[in-house]
Amino acid sequence: MDLKKPRIVFMGTPDFAVPSLRRLVEDGYPILAVVCQPDKPTGRHQVLTAPPVKQTAIELGIPILQPTKIRTGEFATQLRELAPDMIVTAAYGRILPADILQIPPLGCLNVHGSLLPEYRGAAPVQWSIIDGRAETGITIMLMDEGMDTGDILIQSRIAIPPDMDAGQLMDALAMLGAELLPQAIQGLSDHLLEPVKQDESQATYAAMVNRETGHIDWTRPAADIHNQVRGTYPWPGAWTTLPDGKRLKIHRTAVANGDHLITGATQNIPGTILAAQKNGISVATGQGTIVLLEIQPEGGKRLKSQDCAHNYPVGLQLGGTL
Repeated sequence: MDLKKPRIVFMGTPDFAVPSLRRLVEDGYPILAVVCQPDKPTGRHQVLTAPPVKQTAIELGIPILQPTKIRTGEFATQLRELAPDMIVTAAYGRILPADILQIPPLGCLNVHGSLLPEYRGAAPVQWSIIDGRAETGITIMLMDEGMDTGDILIQSRIAIPPDMDAGQLMDALAMLGAELLPQAIQGLSDHLLEPVKQDESQATYAAMVNRETGHIDWTRPAADIHNQVRGTYPWPGAWTTLPDGKRLKIHRTAVANGDHLITGATQNIPGTILAAQKNGISVATGQGTIVLLEIQPEGGKRLKSQDCAHNYPVGLQLGGTL
C-alpha cells in the first residue's frame, strides 16, 4: 500500500458513484468505509434492495455504513473513529453538516455532474438536457455547508449529442468523474492544486425532478418537448394523456424535418396526431412537429411505433386535464 495515498471514507449511493469507487480501489487508495443510503423497497413487489454502491462495496470487501440520519453525534463519532484523511462523495444524496465536514484534515471532495456554478442541486444532468444544452461536464469540488457552493478543484467538459438521454449522459459523466477524481485527490493532498472560488453571479439551480417534470405541454416547441423526453429518461419519464384519461409514456422521439398537415378543425392544434406510420407517430406542437418513436400505454409494454401506429389514428388528440 502506498503510504502517500490519503485514507478515504467514500460516500455515494446510485450507479453514478460506482465508477469513482472502483477507480479509487484500483488506484490503491485505502477505503476505510463506504457510506450510502439505506436499502429501499423497489419494483412492483417492493423488494428491499441494496443501492448500487453498497452492492459494489460488498463485492470489494469494504465495510459499509448506512445511517438513517447523518446529523447525529453518533454518526459523526463513527467517522472520527475511522480517522479518514479525506471524505469523497458522489451522489450520496444528503448535504454534509459542519461537524462532518471538519473531520478529515484534507477536507471533503464531491464529484458533481455539471460545470459549476451552473446547475447546482439535485438533478444537474437531467436539466442540462431539458434546457437543450450542447455541453456539460464534471466538477470536482471542495465541499462546504452550502448546496454545491464549495471551491472548484478540477473541471472537464463533455458534449451532449442531440439524441443522448439523461441515462446515457449520466453514465458518461460517471466515467469522466472517475477519471478526474484521482487527479483531484493527489493534487489536493500534494498541494499542487489551488482551489478556485465559484462565481456566484453565474450560479444556477437544478431542482429535483419528479413525475410532473415529465408531463408534456404540447403547446411548447417540438425541440423543447424532444429535450424534455430525453432529459427525463429513464426517470421520471415523459408522459401525456389519451382522450380516455389514461397515461401514455413517451420514451423516444425525434423532431420532424417537415410538418404534416391534416384538414378539418383539428389542423395544427397542439397534441393532434397528424400521421401514424411505421416510421413514427407525428404529433403537432406549438412550433413544428414531433415524431413519437417509442411509447408505452398505461398498463402495457414499451412498443416501437411500427408495432402500434394503427392504434393511434390521425386526428386523435393527446393531452388534456387529468
